[in-house]
Amino acid sequence: MKQLEFTITDPLGIHARPAGQLCKAVGSMGSSVKIATDAKEADARRMMAVMGLGIKGGMTVKFTVDGASEEEDAQKLEATLREIGLI
Repeated sequence: MKQLEFTITDPLGIHARPAGQLCKAVGSMGSSVKIATDAKEADARRMMAVMGLGIKGGMTVKFTVDGASEEEDAQKLEATLREIGLI
C-alpha cells in the first residue's frame, strides 16, 4: 500500500471537470485508489463520491494506492494531478 498526500492548489478545488478527469485516469489503473480528507474517504473511481468530499483549494488530501502495480499507479496519479492543475 502506498500513501500520497497533496495540497490542492486549484482555488476552485475538485469540482466536476477535474473530478471527471481524475476518475477517468484512476479507472484505467490496476490498483485500488482511495481519496480522503480529514473527515471523509471515497473511492477515487466514483465521480460523485469524489465531488461529495467537498474538496476546496488549499485543502490537503490523502490518496491510498493499493495493488500489484501500486508504485507505477502512484506515479501516474501524481502526474495526472499535475496535468489537471490540482497540485
